[in-house]
Amino acid sequence: MAEQKTIQERVVKALNRVRPYLQNDGGDIDLIEITEDLTVKVKLTGACHGCPFSMQTLKAGVEQAIMQEVPEIKKVISA
Repeated sequence: MAEQKTIQERVVKALNRVRPYLQNDGGDIDLIEITEDLTVKVKLTGACHGCPFSMQTLKAGVEQAIMQEVPEIKKVISA
């Protein structure tokens, strides 16, 4: 389980890197869970929730930042 915590800490670090950009647009992001198959589930909140560009933000911004920081992660999905 120590390895999972390390992965979670690294995912949180990546989310904290993209969070200011989301907050700049009136939104934010919450980490929901990291599954056993290394899928990260996140929830866009605030102005980002329901935004027409939310999937683009999730894939191009959030997923890229997480996978750069934590290459073990397989994918990032919206919960």
